[in-house]
Amino acid sequence: MALFATTALAACGGGGSSDSPTPGPVPAPVPAPTPNTPPTTAQAARLLLQAQFSASTADIAAVQSLGYAAWLDAQFSAAPSTTGWDWLMSKGYNDISFINSAAPADYMVWNQLITSPDALRKRVALALSEIFVVSSTGVNIQWRHFAMAAYWDVLSANAFGTYRSLLDAITLNPAMGVYLNTKGNQKEDATTGRQPDENYAREVMQLLSIGVYNLNTDGSLMLDGASQPIESYNQSTVTNLAKAFTGWDFNSTGATATNPLQVKIPMTLTASRHSTAATTFLGVTIPANTDGTAALKTALDTIANHPNVAPFISKQLIQRLVTSNPSAAYVGRVAAVFNDNGSGVRGDLKAVVRTLLLDTEARSDTAMAQPTWGKLREPMVRMVQWARTFNATSASGGWQIGDLSDGGTRLGQSPLRSGSVFNFFRPGYVPPNTALATAALVGPEFQITNESTVAGYINFMTAVVRSGVADVLPNYSVELTLVNDTTALTDRLNLLLCAGQLSSTTLASIRTAIATISTSTTTGQQNRVYAAVLLTLASPQYIVQK
Repeated sequence: MALFATTALAACGGGGSSDSPTPGPVPAPVPAPTPNTPPTTAQAARLLLQAQFSASTADIAAVQSLGYAAWLDAQFSAAPSTTGWDWLMSKGYNDISFINSAAPADYMVWNQLITSPDALRKRVALALSEIFVVSSTGVNIQWRHFAMAAYWDVLSANAFGTYRSLLDAITLNPAMGVYLNTKGNQKEDATTGRQPDENYAREVMQLLSIGVYNLNTDGSLMLDGASQPIESYNQSTVTNLAKAFTGWDFNSTGATATNPLQVKIPMTLTASRHSTAATTFLGVTIPANTDGTAALKTALDTIANHPNVAPFISKQLIQRLVTSNPSAAYVGRVAAVFNDNGSGVRGDLKAVVRTLLLDTEARSDTAMAQPTWGKLREPMVRMVQWARTFNATSASGGWQIGDLSDGGTRLGQSPLRSGSVFNFFRPGYVPPNTALATAALVGPEFQITNESTVAGYINFMTAVVRSGVADVLPNYSVELTLVNDTTALTDRLNLLLCAGQLSSTTLASIRTAIATISTSTTTGQQNRVYAAVLLTLASPQYIVQK
């Protein structure tokens, strides 16, 4: 939409191409900022809205008191909350009557995102779900909701672990096995002409690890002597790698009629279905007659140690949490920590997240002020932010919000409901015929932004702000105490929802609009609050997160 494109949401100075086919120098890590004075309320709120989903006054005070780094360390140390699997069990969704249900997976993930106290872990898990994509719409099996819960729990459990451990857990996760055909994948058979399925072998490289072109550490493309990008793999690589992913299937050990463990525990190897042919890929050879478990380890070790992984994964995490077009130097600093966390550990996701959130570019008010800095706030993140900010509760405890993917009548996005393995949008998407395209900048979230979804979002949130969704209702008690002070009311919403980023002009427009609503009755007071919240949520300066 032109309305949003004019805000120039993408960040300054995207990584340029290198003239050399060899990796460029690794930028030195920038120390975490240690300001002499505590963050302002707006600065604290800004960190919170990048690191988690919402900023309460208590959270803001905590960041101001502890400082950025200590606050993050406290969140990293927080105990993981109830798993999605255990929540489904507690609600009785293991009853046989739900064996073919899909909706409980939606209830589970909305509950996880809105209510879990370990919000940083859940925010990172959601970001990872858009890289290591498994969509409920593509896991059409019995106990689908438990399969999706187990997948979500893998992301949550590994959000602060190592990339290598996450890659292993995702590869053997039953939902991923169904989604990208690792489950039941069999070795070649010369008699029938059968060949191993190549789906996971292709996507694990293209989307989950190295991407299609060789990268410098700062995320820029390596170029050959003709100034062309260098492919990181080819079809032969895919075909050979696929052999390492044969022989795996559900493990039903311990499963019962009311405990579908086969969609939770890692898949198990059937040796007779695994290819024992010698295979070579990415410069590594697995000898003939290698055990399937050993072959898988070699394949995943090789992928995880590829030099592309650090910039490829680091840049996407920056895009999901901070800004669409991070500078090459920013990517390089985060990738350097991915390669070595300072203690010789590669792929330490906790160190990566800490670094990208504390980087001087992420915390800089100067960078934020640039018209090319920031990102479009994803619709599902807006929904979670609304619910958390206004302390929404579910009267039944069921959190039956459901699938909000419809772009014309709902959000146009719903967690764990991507339309394909390529996520809701591509990290390199450039909205055509926009200022972003002219400036050669990307705007990933614009791929799901159009006339229909913009109108659908506002119409949907009009009803949600007033009446909630299902039995999930907000609590505007604090806002109602400010209803007769339009300045105080809008200032509060500006801080909590926008980290103080609404312009004076926008604030004045909202104040003028809500002042026309009489507060002489309880209904009028409620309507003024509803209008103030909705106008804030509909503001382009809210939609574009700085």
